[in-house]
Amino acid sequence: MSKVFSVAESKHYARAPKISELKRDIKGGVDELRMPKSAFERMSFSARAMVKEKNVNMLLESARGRPIGIPVQKMAEIIELHRDHRTFREIEKITGIPKSTAHYLIAYAERQKIREGNKIVYL
Repeated sequence: MSKVFSVAESKHYARAPKISELKRDIKGGVDELRMPKSAFERMSFSARAMVKEKNVNMLLESARGRPIGIPVQKMAEIIELHRDHRTFREIEKITGIPKSTAHYLIAYAERQKIREGNKIVYL
């Protein structure tokens, strides 16, 4: 049986992590922890002290909802089709993305930009 090692630079927690989880992740090479402010507030003081002692960065995020699971190229294609005055049903047939998702992306893209690595993509 072979062991599979994953090298992670950052780890996102949706809920307050336990000390045992933090120890495992830090030992595994995690150097940055991401979590909502509410999860950080529910962390035990000993867990916070351990993170501070190990010099692990803590990033408190305020983004709500699930991340969009569509590649940036596909999103750009949907936006371009919409700019060409295609209906959402036509966009659905061309791209295979549900019309409700395409509509959400258009509404989302009108007021957002996306960060992909170190590059900012304006939609």
